[in-house]
Amino acid sequence: MLCHPTGRRPGAILDLTNYELELEDRFEGPALDGRLWIPYYLPHWSSRAGSTARYAVASGTLRLLIENDQDPWSPEFAGHLRVSSLQTGVFAGPIGSAIGQHRFREGIVVREAQRNVALYTPQYGLFELRARALDDPMNMVALWMIGYEDEPTHSAEICICEIFGRDVGPLQTRVGMGVHPFGDPAITDEFAAETVGIDARGSHTYAAEWTPDDVAFYVDGRLAKVIRQSPAYPMQFMLSIYEFAEHLRPPSAPDRYPKTFVVERFRGYRPIGGPGARPRAFPAAGTA
Repeated sequence: MLCHPTGRRPGAILDLTNYELELEDRFEGPALDGRLWIPYYLPHWSSRAGSTARYAVASGTLRLLIENDQDPWSPEFAGHLRVSSLQTGVFAGPIGSAIGQHRFREGIVVREAQRNVALYTPQYGLFELRARALDDPMNMVALWMIGYEDEPTHSAEICICEIFGRDVGPLQTRVGMGVHPFGDPAITDEFAAETVGIDARGSHTYAAEWTPDDVAFYVDGRLAKVIRQSPAYPMQFMLSIYEFAEHLRPPSAPDRYPKTFVVERFRGYRPIGGPGARPRAFPAAGTA
């Protein structure tokens, strides 16, 4: 399958001529694809047991869940935040060190050693999620990319979509998109929630085209904005649902659980021409 976005006008349609589909997960099997997904959230700042995602795969959907009895992800470093998240790589240093992906605050240290692995960590391409968000004000869902961070400065974030439940309405939704530098001195913070004429509780497609020069963001195949910055190293994917709370007890009534982020598909395309052209970053079907 080939594809190439043409034009940079707001609302320009995503045409696909200069890309080749290298990865598609429609969640059609009975289990999560272990060649692609790691079912823990930044386990080095917590533990594998404390960061295990709660999810279900059935009937062509992935359902990431926040459940009533779920413990906070990292009480030491993130308070009462609860998370179910998948990621496509993990890199961290030894216990007690500050070496690890997504150093989101000062003072964090590795609490559990990890086996470093890069399952899908492309550099440049077009990446797409089709999903249904939720409108619960205590929750947020996101597809985001972080540098693999085997070098400390390889640490920027590309946020493809970040949707807070409080920002979801029947006629429009505010969708966060942009870049954050974290430890990358070559990137400046450029992120905002853009108002889009969709009800994000329905099925919608969120995409980013990442080139050596910029990152373009699309919703339902139409250009939302372009960031004239670009991280220049391999990045991995994070697919997440969060719940925010001020206390240890769940912030919602028991009958509101489970909170569910429904994912219908994830796609990755590689550029086959131009400055960002590269080989496949994921094995072809039927290969090891």
